Amino acid sequence: MIESYVSRFFRFSGAGNDFVVLDGRSGGMESFREPGRIGELCRAYRTDGLMILTQDSPGADFTMEFYNPDGSGGMMCGNGGRCIVAFADYLGIRPAAPDGTWLFQAPDGPHQASILSSSGDTWTVRLKMIDVQGIEPMAGGYFLNTGTRHLVRFVDSVEQLDIDAVAKPLRWDPAFAPEGTNVNFVEASADGLHVRTFEKGVEGETLACGTGLTASALAAYRHGIPAFTGNSYRLQCRRGDWLQVDFLPQPGDKFTEVFLTGPAELVPLPEA
Repeated sequence: MIESYVSRFFRFSGAGNDFVVLDGRSGGMESFREPGRIGELCRAYRTDGLMILTQDSPGADFTMEFYNPDGSGGMMCGNGGRCIVAFADYLGIRPAAPDGTWLFQAPDGPHQASILSSSGDTWTVRLKMIDVQGIEPMAGGYFLNTGTRHLVRFVDSVEQLDIDAVAKPLRWDPAFAPEGTNVNFVEASADGLHVRTFEKGVEGETLACGTGLTASALAAYRHGIPAFTGNSYRLQCRRGDWLQVDFLPQPGDKFTEVFLTGPAELVPLPEA
């Protein structure tokens, strides 16, 4: 029953991207990795995914497991990555590195992160994403992998977009089979990039997507849209939060030192 584990359940939000987060350090997580149970919890607590924190990776401060509401996993979640760093801090886990940098293992490999500030139940986290190799023009946009697969399209107005009608055919386009792709729509304006994302696994729009924001910034650079400053882009998601993506461009559409900075919040767990 959900009730017997509720004391181990937490709910975090990364710019409106919400997750059920479980403390799995003492084990007993097997049933919560089952697709049916993952879907049950995401529906009950109205979240975009589920994460489990464990400490079973040598050399890492902790391990992040991430699952979509449909039970699929194996991909990175940028907002989830920031949230699970905040969760580790909330649990009292301390990073082993002398400089306070967190090192954790995620589905797409090792990641580093720094907590820039914290106040109450809100943290600002700077998360290092994977290096990105290759941006492929296709389907009227740019396709790339920032820890999960994304198609980025630039539009005149994200607010006027019927995102379900436009994104669903792209998400299921045979060109992206069998894994499919997340689909991002980006409007460039003087204050930054405004982004809406349709996420596979959720099968709908979410208020924010960290890997999608990262993909949008890199695609904007490839598209010739000037950065806010240097190689730093400001991006706004649906809830209104502004996040930042920094990177170093390399020859051959390669990007290194890719960082995503934004909020992570511990929010009340609604009654299931």
